[in-house]
Amino acid sequence: MSVPTPRHQRRGTLHPGAWWLWSLALGTAATRTTNPLLLALLVTASAYVVATCRSRAPWSRSYTAFAKLAAAVLLIRLAFALLLGSPIPGTHVLVTLPEVPLPHWAQGIRLGGEVTAEALVFALYDGLKLATLLICVGAANALANPARLLKSLPGALYEMGVAVVVALTFAPNLVADVQRLRAARRLRGRPDRGIRGLLQVGLPVLEGALERSVALAAAMDARGYGRSADVPAPVRRTTTALTLGGLLGVCAGTYGLLTAEGGTYGLPVLLAGVAAALAGLRLGGRRTLRTRYRPDPWDLRAWLVAGSGAAVAALLALASASDPEALHPGVVPLTAPALPLWPAAAMLLALLSAFIVPKEPS
Repeated sequence: MSVPTPRHQRRGTLHPGAWWLWSLALGTAATRTTNPLLLALLVTASAYVVATCRSRAPWSRSYTAFAKLAAAVLLIRLAFALLLGSPIPGTHVLVTLPEVPLPHWAQGIRLGGEVTAEALVFALYDGLKLATLLICVGAANALANPARLLKSLPGALYEMGVAVVVALTFAPNLVADVQRLRAARRLRGRPDRGIRGLLQVGLPVLEGALERSVALAAAMDARGYGRSADVPAPVRRTTTALTLGGLLGVCAGTYGLLTAEGGTYGLPVLLAGVAAALAGLRLGGRRTLRTRYRPDPWDLRAWLVAGSGAAVAALLALASASDPEALHPGVVPLTAPALPLWPAAAMLLALLSAFIVPKEPS
């Protein structure tokens, strides 16, 4: 059996920015609905794509950790609804907890009291939306290579990109260290669960994180991190004006799109701000003395993956505007949520990434 060459291996990879755009678009779609059936369909689609397309690298194992974090967020949201009550009125009382009297300055807040089914269902829908958003971010962490993502950033954002990539790789590296140390303790016949196991695993994990930080600092210093080229003063002033003007245009255009009065000027101002900001980033990249070895190409597959996620977000936004009751099922009166057909079909577009990107050979 022939061993694949690095060139063949490179053809099978996808630009990491496409995975992040796909995941962020799915997260945007999750914010447009509280229908638990649609959110469950979105989580299932992202989980299938992650199971099909992720590699065997250590950072690709972080999806399970994000899923556990999402489950914890959902449980905390339900616990708050039980203990602190909810402003949602309800008639189906499930349980009555002992109520703690509060002073007059704490009006509007209660501890304990009646727990209604309507309040719990409302908290469940709200928590599911946030949990789905976290799972979408976990999908991006499991699919996109952070080192290759850093290579793809423009030169003006290199320093900020290093900080972001280091922050994003902390959770995957932490999960990989915990799994490695727990496996080593099991092989030695030592406990790896409970408070004692957690304390004995925590110290090596922190030590490994410190060693990685020192090694990263040494590698960045050896590669001349922070060097900048001499740029003429007019170019610097033009870069600053374009970047600040572009950011202000993006803010003004976004505000115009969100308000009814600014619907006419919102989109043109937003597009002009994005163009000015991109031009400023292009000019700002001249001060960064950095070369790229074998840059990742943005090919047709990257366009299709990013476009599938953008299509899901656009269709869900259109559905929320045309039929908000289907995407936001009511809880008063308490009714079972229905599955709208064409928003559910739009969710299935996220599965196209599993067929566009080839599965890594085992």
